[in-house]
Amino acid sequence: MKGFTPPPRFSSQVSNEPLPITRSITITEGISVKDLAEKLEVRAKEIIARLLQRGVFATVNQTLDAELAKDMARLFGAEADVISFEEQMSKDTEAGIATTEGLDAGAVVRPPVVTIMGHVDHGKTSLLDAIRETNVAGGEAGGITQHIGAYKVRITKEDSPAFGREIVFLDTPGHEAFTRMRARGAKVTDIVVIVVAADDGVMPQTLEAIDHAVAADVPLIFAVNKIDKAGAMPDRVKKQLGDRGYLPEAWGGKYVFVDVSAKQKTNLNLLMEMICLVADLQELKASPDRPATGAVLEAKLDRGRGAVATVLIENGTLRAGDTFIVGNTFGKVRAMFDDRGKAVEIALPSTPVEIIGLEGIPEAGDTFTVVADRDKAKNIAGYREQKAREAQLAKSSRVTLEGLAEQIKTAGMKELAIILKGDVQGSVEVLADSLQRLSNEQVKVRVLRSGVGAITESDVLLASASNAIIIGFSVRPERKAQELAEQENVEIRLHSIIYELQDEIRKAMVGLLDPVFKETYLGRAEVRDTFRVPKVGTIAGCYVLDGTIKRDAEVRLLRDNVQVFKGRVSSLRRFKDDVSEVRNGMECGIGIAGYGDVKIGDVIEAFSVQKFAGELIGAKQQLVHQ
Repeated sequence: MKGFTPPPRFSSQVSNEPLPITRSITITEGISVKDLAEKLEVRAKEIIARLLQRGVFATVNQTLDAELAKDMARLFGAEADVISFEEQMSKDTEAGIATTEGLDAGAVVRPPVVTIMGHVDHGKTSLLDAIRETNVAGGEAGGITQHIGAYKVRITKEDSPAFGREIVFLDTPGHEAFTRMRARGAKVTDIVVIVVAADDGVMPQTLEAIDHAVAADVPLIFAVNKIDKAGAMPDRVKKQLGDRGYLPEAWGGKYVFVDVSAKQKTNLNLLMEMICLVADLQELKASPDRPATGAVLEAKLDRGRGAVATVLIENGTLRAGDTFIVGNTFGKVRAMFDDRGKAVEIALPSTPVEIIGLEGIPEAGDTFTVVADRDKAKNIAGYREQKAREAQLAKSSRVTLEGLAEQIKTAGMKELAIILKGDVQGSVEVLADSLQRLSNEQVKVRVLRSGVGAITESDVLLASASNAIIIGFSVRPERKAQELAEQENVEIRLHSIIYELQDEIRKAMVGLLDPVFKETYLGRAEVRDTFRVPKVGTIAGCYVLDGTIKRDAEVRLLRDNVQVFKGRVSSLRRFKDDVSEVRNGMECGIGIAGYGDVKIGDVIEAFSVQKFAGELIGAKQQLVHQ
């Protein structure tokens, strides 16, 4: 057409030259094209055009990598500083408070968060037990605390100067395998109570606990426990700690020491008064009016409720129905329960609650933040999940010359491959880390997969393909997974106490595995009803699903495939008659010796035990009958 000038191509409208840097902006991780355009005060289509020039096809809602977002900002004359989503939320909230009523306005005194630390078997859980007047240790395997627990306690002694005040206690495990868990406990705490047994003195883990608290810059209170025992010498403990620089106030030092007895409940109110006094010196405050922030203490997968997390609210108020982001996942609070299992609608600062409504299982220690925009939370969680996956893939697939040289050097090294399943995230995390640290010059321990929940067919197939052994910590294999493991000759080792598992792996690595007890599956029965019989206890009315249940057989009680008790059959009846065994498809009454908390829907699994001599060759357990 005569006189017609063709329009310029789209790409020629966009300059490739970056503008001079004239300003600085702050952006969050995983920022969308639309949000970046608003920060840069340009149209979104201009950013999309620049991205197209780089071969990146993006929409206005596309999330951008931190480096790519920085590059885009530079092209438009801005230097970008990337901060986390939680940091941005905190800044926005504080800015809103500052503009309306001042940062300190609305802040109230909050209960102190106290972590109990110390050496194994020095009475940490028993001390907390006495304070709460409940039985925490009774449900723990071997009397050892396996997971972090959080409990809120109110001082009820009327003549106490701290009457009516509340204290939140975190009970951390005392075994050295939980060093990381103890360190994480110190990060969310205001005061650390170091428990030392008066009859035992200062031990290595006592010093470890002190080091963690000092590194976290947290005030220390020393509780000298077991003063009622014969041979107790509280002054010796004070001298041992005084020699290391922790001198008691009574001796002219600055550290609070309280002599207590968990068994006799001696000086417990004095200990709590001292905690409140130290807390007052710190002026602990929080703003209940702001959106809640906190930290995940524990997370697990519950068959009936899905992903469940124990969260300590550090600031703000959490309400049922709030949307939140936590680590690589997000969710909406469908229900909250306090430390006694009671449903609650709101959780104020320094309150531990169990939350239902997560889309996935967070890591213990992740930051918990309430957000108003659910879509924003979903995008950030998806971005973080993608980044974590990319990092994992890069870590497993990247080959360097240094790595190649290391592989050549260790060509003769045997590898012990492990698939690890546990009941809660905190234990799995710590176990995976501690088992991999057991590697030595002869044997390398490698955790192929770790996760929360029962052992599945997928785990068994992976173990079979990779010549690995499966370790279950306080969980059981599903029935089909158990059958598949027998077909594929995959070794499944089940444990409920951490240090026993570590010792077994350590001995297996040097070929010194002690004689072990191999289980032979007998049968399983489902609890259909329960009956209370005077002078006998609780009897479970059961239907035998498969196999045979024998009188005096060893049994384990499973609830959602997680072992809650292990013992022996005390009584087995068909109608009113005592019988020696009950076969598949029959109904019976089963009594478990020393245990009465049986619930409808539980499964009773019967087994027998045979003694074997074990020896680990390569990565599999070869069992030779004695």
